[in-house]
Amino acid sequence: ELIVCVKAINESVIPPTINLDNPDERCDLKINFVPLKALQREVNIALSNSLGFGGHNACLVVGKVSR
Repeated sequence: ELIVCVKAINESVIPPTINLDNPDERCDLKINFVPLKALQREVNIALSNSLGFGGHNACLVVGKVSR
């Protein structure tokens, strides 16, 4: 998952949400779930969450370095 975050930043693309063929109409429409097709957007920061059994959790934030 972290590799996908880094690639999203480097390639300026937001990958699609897999297996989201029919979003529930009751979901908040203000949230863009990016179904079916990747979006070309500038990505400056990305967050990767890893959740494990027994409370073993980690969050990594990666971003572009401004020079």
